[in-house]
Amino acid sequence: MPVQIIVGAQWGDEGKGKIVDHLSEKVDIVARYQGGANAGHTVVLPPRRADREKEFVLHLIPSGIFHSHVVCVIGNGVVLDPKALMDEINQLQTAGIDIKGRLLISHHAHLIMPYHKALDSIREQGNQKIGTTGRGIGPAYIDKYLRAGIRVVDLLDRDILCRKLKQNIEEKNELLRKVYNVRELDIDEIINEYQEFDKKIDEYITDTSEYLNNALRKKKFILAEGAQGALLDVDHGTYPYVTSSSPTSGGACTGLGIPPTSVRSIIGVAKAYSTRVGNGPFPTELDNDAGERLRTIGGEFGATTGRPRRCGWLDLVSLAYSVRVNGIQKIAVTKLDVLDDFDEIRVCTGYTLNGRKLSSFPTDVQTLEKIHPIYKNFRGWKTSTSGARRFKDLPGNARRYIEAIGKSLRTQIWMVSVGARRDQTIFVPGNRRGS
Repeated sequence: MPVQIIVGAQWGDEGKGKIVDHLSEKVDIVARYQGGANAGHTVVLPPRRADREKEFVLHLIPSGIFHSHVVCVIGNGVVLDPKALMDEINQLQTAGIDIKGRLLISHHAHLIMPYHKALDSIREQGNQKIGTTGRGIGPAYIDKYLRAGIRVVDLLDRDILCRKLKQNIEEKNELLRKVYNVRELDIDEIINEYQEFDKKIDEYITDTSEYLNNALRKKKFILAEGAQGALLDVDHGTYPYVTSSSPTSGGACTGLGIPPTSVRSIIGVAKAYSTRVGNGPFPTELDNDAGERLRTIGGEFGATTGRPRRCGWLDLVSLAYSVRVNGIQKIAVTKLDVLDDFDEIRVCTGYTLNGRKLSSFPTDVQTLEKIHPIYKNFRGWKTSTSGARRFKDLPGNARRYIEAIGKSLRTQIWMVSVGARRDQTIFVPGNRRGS
């Protein structure tokens, strides 16, 4: 019963979309298990004949959709934004990608409602910003755990939908009017909008937990795709500067309705340096020319919001924590090519607090904001890696850099990405492709 889980090992934006797209060639199903349209997975498809290469940014539909044999599943752990989903479906269909019979959506997935977006946007304008995308993700998860959420299955019965929405909107309208002094929402308008949405997605809706477990019994190969990164996990991340779900590997089973015994391997994806979007502590952040160079060369702007990402050196302390929490067995290192022009590359190998070396990564913000990183310096390779297709093609200093990461983490470096295209991917010797 083979399930392989792909997790972001940093603060998200590690390049999971490319890795999932690459691995999808040899799987049957790709299933997204948490998050919402606040995530953006970028996939660059190679050119066909005289065409240029095409870039797609997916927010909800799994990155395996570009392989015609793959079925893509949006699991119960995802919160769905109807407009974002329909925009994505239309984008793919316009590009000639056939999704009929290849996209399945859990009937238990919760819906993002207009009041979720309104509340999220207002709260992010306050004094204690978390740095969310304002897409209604957090408020939707709040309603889910309050047992007041609207699920896809609720769209099937107008009476049930009316009853649930009426209570929700009365409460939210009172909050919007009395506390935030903004316009109230119209219940009939929302009901009509969401029932129209139901008609458009009806063909995709199913019990995805049953589908996935039946597939496991048939020995189908499933790739579970997470959004964001482990350091943004609501339980194990840098709380409160986290997302509202569980992007760690443990979230895959609850977010898809599959048993832990079905998981065969866990792959972590990490950049060759570090980035973070939004607020919160970032020990290796570079607020200088080096940080700006990383941002410019790496194109470090959010796929969902366009916000500039904060950039810094690779942090092996936080990565070791991700390996432990997720049970990561092998790592795909992305964007190595971004470091090609640096004379010197620094890597954080430890933290000190008040002169004392810490033994592990502290997730509490109060401590993490006070630590000082300990750096080890590596000589740069000062030559392009984007054309390398074998590990031995990489410059010696680049190979030593990758090997040092694996040695420090005591974890197998399995894949190295040296560009956005599918073919700019190197499998490290001794690691069987797709295993």
